[in-house]
Amino acid sequence: MKDLQFQRHRRLRTTESMRALVRETHLQTQDLIYPIFVVEGEGIKKEVQSMPGVYHLSLDYLTEEMKEVRGLGIRSVIVFGVPKEKDEVGSQAYCETGIVQQAIRQIKQDVPDLTVVADTCLCQYTDHGHCGVVRDGEIVNDESLTLLAQTAVSQAKAGADIIAPSNMMDGFVAAIRKGLDEAGFVNTPIMSYAVKFASAFYGPFRDAAHSSPQFGDRRAYQMDPANRLEAIREAQSDEEEGADFLIVKPGLSYMDIMRELKDRFPLPIVAYNVSGEYSMIKAAAQNGWVNEEEIVLEKLTSMKRAGADLIITYFAKDVAKYLSQQ
Repeated sequence: MKDLQFQRHRRLRTTESMRALVRETHLQTQDLIYPIFVVEGEGIKKEVQSMPGVYHLSLDYLTEEMKEVRGLGIRSVIVFGVPKEKDEVGSQAYCETGIVQQAIRQIKQDVPDLTVVADTCLCQYTDHGHCGVVRDGEIVNDESLTLLAQTAVSQAKAGADIIAPSNMMDGFVAAIRKGLDEAGFVNTPIMSYAVKFASAFYGPFRDAAHSSPQFGDRRAYQMDPANRLEAIREAQSDEEEGADFLIVKPGLSYMDIMRELKDRFPLPIVAYNVSGEYSMIKAAAQNGWVNEEEIVLEKLTSMKRAGADLIITYFAKDVAKYLSQQ
């Protein structure tokens, strides 16, 4: 054995202190964006059945929740709205008194140092559940852009710090950038859902947002999970049209795409750790099959390692607590 030559890699793994010293990837509380679902009405704090620990919140519960989030060291939230009324053009999405607009104003007044990201889409607000205008059973692209730009401007007027369009219409970043600039919001960045796959991992979110399509599916505008080069083309278009961040959604099954975008584009990359990924871990942990803390930290760290600068995750509050204990 004395003549055997090999590398002693284990020297750097001997103690927790040594492992921490040479750790290459770090997950931090400020990397996290916490999604919230605001609903119309009063006295509502109702757990989403398919997403344990995630709630529908009416505005009278919102400030308390946001102060808790900020107290945990989380600096950013993304706001989703669940309106009482829906119509064929999703008019509550761009209404000045819409539920998201009200929520944004309240957060910026009561917890002003939180960065508020506004999800910009029509699906929660349309009676057909699609992300654009429907004509003769088809989701029409260019007409939808006008309404999406209106939605973005109304959210910026309400005080949103970042606009996050999630609709996957062609040209949506260009249309929203033009709308924001013309309305005087030249400094409001766009966090584009640049690469959004037509994924089976979205099921619990549609339960939370009441946004399931009433006919067909979203494969005519969300991406085929099999396509890598198309994802790069989508991201390149959004960069050229003026996006300031690029989101990859979902995160877990598309870390190869995340790495490609990180290597190719000089913009912050955002992973969306989506509802199905969240609910699977919650269910497994409740059954005692996995250690929730360990598996969540491993999963989110892997997204950072793959190239994500930021992570949208329903685990944000849990992770903030885990990290503070460390």
